[in-house]
Amino acid sequence: MNFLPEHIDKYAADHSQPEPKLLAELFKETWQKALVPRMISGHFQGRVLSMISKLVGPKTILEIGTYTGYSALCLAEGMIEGGTLHTIDHNEELYDFQRKYFDRSEFGKHIIQHIGEALDILPEIQGPFDLVFIDADKANYSNYFNAIIEKMNPGGVILSDNVLWSGKVTEPPKLKDEDTKALIEYNRLINQDKRVETVLLPIRDGLTISRVK
Repeated sequence: MNFLPEHIDKYAADHSQPEPKLLAELFKETWQKALVPRMISGHFQGRVLSMISKLVGPKTILEIGTYTGYSALCLAEGMIEGGTLHTIDHNEELYDFQRKYFDRSEFGKHIIQHIGEALDILPEIQGPFDLVFIDADKANYSNYFNAIIEKMNPGGVILSDNVLWSGKVTEPPKLKDEDTKALIEYNRLINQDKRVETVLLPIRDGLTISRVK
């Protein structure tokens, strides 16, 4: 979901850096073969992720929620020489799909895939992290934050996707809507936690930038 009028959203994309050829191929194949292809970051958000990573200049990146690997490749664009990107996903069926595109990129040898539940894997990945992207199951966003906040370098950045959740976070959640309840709590948490300073951007379905103090 986009929160800007379509013609404004298109203008913004048209006046941002073009999508790299490899990512355009990945985007197309995701829509051809993957379930729920709208989960992919896509051109405009991908360029935002790339720009933030380039501004941060991270040595160690952590991504929670790989999907088909588009966002990982965008984040890797800002990684300094000798850096490492760890990406976690529970869906082992996408492992080879991701790896194919990782290996076709210049970042392949620097991207480490982890398959399984993120909360089980996170204790095994050593930090500190300079950049983290959270884009997995919404019910665990607060748990992911609590698991990685002490592993962040000062000045590190935590990005959180889908924090507007199609606007549902602005309304009282339905009784059984656990994802919306979890995101409302998460948005409150990262806005009030004194260890970070946060700004929520209405990009696509909402993207939060939290800088570690």
